[in-house]
Amino acid sequence: MIDKLDKIKDIDINEIESFPDIIDAMGEMGGFNASLTHDGYKIIKSMVNDSQCLRFLSFPAALVATGTRGILKELIKRKYFDVIITTCGTLDHDLARTYKDYYKGNFDSDDVTLDKNDIHRLGNIFVPKSSYGEIIEKKMFELLEKLYENDERNLAPSYIIKKIGQMINDENSIMYWADKNNIPIIVPGIMDGSVGSQIWSFSEQHKDFTLDILKDQHIISDYVFKSKKSGALIIGGGISKHHTIWWNQFNEGLDYAVYISTATEYDGSLSGARTKEAISWGKISNLAQHVTINAEASVILPLLVKSLIDE
Repeated sequence: MIDKLDKIKDIDINEIESFPDIIDAMGEMGGFNASLTHDGYKIIKSMVNDSQCLRFLSFPAALVATGTRGILKELIKRKYFDVIITTCGTLDHDLARTYKDYYKGNFDSDDVTLDKNDIHRLGNIFVPKSSYGEIIEKKMFELLEKLYENDERNLAPSYIIKKIGQMINDENSIMYWADKNNIPIIVPGIMDGSVGSQIWSFSEQHKDFTLDILKDQHIISDYVFKSKKSGALIIGGGISKHHTIWWNQFNEGLDYAVYISTATEYDGSLSGARTKEAISWGKISNLAQHVTINAEASVILPLLVKSLIDE
């Protein structure tokens, strides 16, 4: 039996000339998450090249506060995905960073001192308060007031997000490219963030201004039920991850699935659940190509995406 197995091969760093070369070498080295990263890359590549496949990109907001925003933007700019499912913080950081700067900090900062200096800390990212709530409030009020004056008063969250993308007019923005490429951004937890809070605040002052979250569910259902196959790159966990796999159970499950997560599965959390667990729920097909890469996304995504572009 052992004669039929592939042998472990050492990486010869002198033979590596490109990012795809690195991925190929990782597939031969047999090294734990290196092998899983290789497998995930091959699945993503197959998914992107499958013309019959509806492709989902799911990720949490924290990455958008980092330079990883540029990687996510590139995936959307190049139309590698058809639907984005994320959290409200993605809107917050994408909007705020268009007009203001975030800064490199560290995990061991004194948060009491940061608070006294009007600085929020997101991991090792420093976010001045003037770069977050203040600018989001200003820009969202301007946009919502304009929509209201145009008698647009019962709107899907994805429509408002599209309008933010048009307002931003910044090629570094995720929402800008989603609008340009007509890729819907679905935020099932729209109220869990600053943009959502601004929508609520505006509605308190304009009682006939409302959100219709069911409109976004119609958008997803139309995509899912019309698709012959589906696939997803799911970064992190939480509501964006679950909303992606939840909807795909209604059409026999995902045919391609790559999870990138550092969460453990042994506390029973959805964030830590591996792809194989979703098979038992029908959210991933039992015939699917699937893998969970146990890695931190800001480290592994640049390698995966650069390899995909250079292939």
